[in-house]
Amino acid sequence: MSALKSHFTFTIKQRNGIFLLLTVIISLQCAYFFVDFSSEEIPINPKELALFYKEMDSLRLVEIEKRQPKIYPFNPNFITDYKGYTLGMTNEEIDRLLDYRKQNQWINSTKQFQQVTKVSDALLSKISPYFKFPDWVTNPKPKKGLVYTTKSYSDTPKTFEQKIDLNLATASQLQNIYGIGEAYSKRIIKYRNKVQGFIADVQLQEVYGLSSEVIERIHKEFTVKTPKKINKINLNTASRDELVSISYIDYEIAHHIIEHRTLIEQFKSLDELKKVKDFPIHKIEIIKLYLTLE
Repeated sequence: MSALKSHFTFTIKQRNGIFLLLTVIISLQCAYFFVDFSSEEIPINPKELALFYKEMDSLRLVEIEKRQPKIYPFNPNFITDYKGYTLGMTNEEIDRLLDYRKQNQWINSTKQFQQVTKVSDALLSKISPYFKFPDWVTNPKPKKGLVYTTKSYSDTPKTFEQKIDLNLATASQLQNIYGIGEAYSKRIIKYRNKVQGFIADVQLQEVYGLSSEVIERIHKEFTVKTPKKINKINLNTASRDELVSISYIDYEIAHHIIEHRTLIEQFKSLDELKKVKDFPIHKIEIIKLYLTLE
């Protein structure tokens, strides 16, 4: 009995501790039953919420627009594969443009661009505002006092002696050709001065903007009688540095030429260059002017 009694005998400090513990327990129980711990619901205004989402969407669109690549004015004649891809053109549309340019043909209007590439109206309306053609295309200067007359040409081809020397032709003589005006005649003479004289008639292909039809008409009346003298490079012995001195041949193409030359031992004809990897075949007639096999 005395042992049981000892379990309920406490000192003053112990009694105070027990009393304090009971007080804390009772307080917590009261707080649990009488205090509301549930969170208050925040009233939501549907109109204000809709305006908030709308503003967020507009800000998101602005940010997306900022991240898109900017388009600057450009000449559509010089669209590359990468440029065409960024504009949204398909591979087929890009290839049509590149094939057209390989023929030394130039696009001079938005309508002509669509005819060549066959892009959709939607894409055309998107990119055409950025087209920038040369001033002589967009703002041709009218010739004062010019009287247009129908020119008649003889079907009989002129002999070499009857033709005018292309290296001595004046602007007024060139303008007698149908399709050659003041701008084109100046451009031909400017190119002639730049290269210090034509080597051959084929160099007319290098004059910007001349169509194949106009070049053919020039050939009927003009030819190179006093060609510029140059030191031609021997294709079978030329080094890489000598080859890259020729227009349209870079170091990679020069490497392929030497590699092909080693494979076949030597070139028998300049036309064999067409078999060289990555060779610019559409410029071979220009390149051949600077080469020899002797």
